Amino acid sequence: MNNQSVATGILSALLACTGGAILVIHTADLVGLSRPELISWLFIVYVIGGCLSIIFTIKYKIPMAGAHSITAIAFLSTAAADFTLPELAGSFMMAGGLMALLGFSGIFKKVLAHIPKPLIDAMLAGLILNFVVEIVPAFKESPLIAGLAILGFFVVPKISKSIPPLLGVLLFGVLGLLLGYDFPKISGEPFSWPHLVTPSFTAHGFFSISIPVAVLILSNDLAVALTALKKNGFDPPINQAIAFSGLGTALAGLFGGHSANIGGMMTALCSSEEAGSKDSRYWAALVSSVVVTLFGLFVWKVVVLIESLPAFFITLITGFSLIGVLLGSLQSAFTEPTYKYSTLFAFVIAISNVSFIGISSAVWSLLVGGIAAKVLGEGDIGKDNPAKRQNKAI
Repeated sequence: MNNQSVATGILSALLACTGGAILVIHTADLVGLSRPELISWLFIVYVIGGCLSIIFTIKYKIPMAGAHSITAIAFLSTAAADFTLPELAGSFMMAGGLMALLGFSGIFKKVLAHIPKPLIDAMLAGLILNFVVEIVPAFKESPLIAGLAILGFFVVPKISKSIPPLLGVLLFGVLGLLLGYDFPKISGEPFSWPHLVTPSFTAHGFFSISIPVAVLILSNDLAVALTALKKNGFDPPINQAIAFSGLGTALAGLFGGHSANIGGMMTALCSSEEAGSKDSRYWAALVSSVVVTLFGLFVWKVVVLIESLPAFFITLITGFSLIGVLLGSLQSAFTEPTYKYSTLFAFVIAISNVSFIGISSAVWSLLVGGIAAKVLGEGDIGKDNPAKRQNKAI
């Protein structure tokens, strides 16, 4: 263990414990969950996700860090409002079961190859665009606080390229809050264990929630993590990572949690040169996973602090936490020359956030985009498309 691995591990954990936690709180508020149900959701995804990462890192001596899927919760923050908690729990469990089946059977690559990566990225970009756009009205509501947060986004990475811009937003944003915001009195919150949820398994939930969640975790978390590990000279256990992320997600769903999986950007960061020498990088993942697990154990205290923040500040942090995902998704979706109109259709439909005959805009985005690609002769779906080329790298 060295300073590089410790610092990288802490930064990796911050990716999950800041914007990711705020998105869960935002989604729970839309669904109308009680405080114990919210704490149960946060507790279970961070504890199971952190423990899963610890087990994989120790067993394989490979830096595999994670908690829950930020891209999946970004999708749910727009799609979950029409579902009850039992329906969501059932949908999350079905998503986990689907992932576990793909992992244990070893057919993940074949399935993902039939969904062009540019369409997945266009869909994801459309879903989260509104969150990033909300930065503008948040700035209008408090120019001082928002202005300092935006300043941190640009200044802190100049100090060190290894520090993510989101950390600068948090540091300068908190400084702005201390200067220009009167915090309400924070009351204590009693400890509560996760609550079992009686799941409701429905076809509506499977098609509108389970499939999109599974696709987002597989493509934007696991595929990213496994590819990054390969790129950095590691030999990750592909099928095991997929299968046990699925089992973790299914278990989390039983307590109302949306996922518990190996993370994409978290693993990419912990396996990179920023984490030190190759032989010591697994320490970065261990530090990240321990911090994530502790965050889950003490989230009953942290959630009170997060909820004391002004709404515009939460909007600001949420928007900035998704800027990297939005930028990467837009670049992947619209720089692929073999897909043009199909990605545009997928992007626009996802932005609309309109459900039709009980099916969410995310599913329609992929369906319409895929049909458009086939009809217009864009890409080469199922043969040599970008998704398949990406999978060959895994």
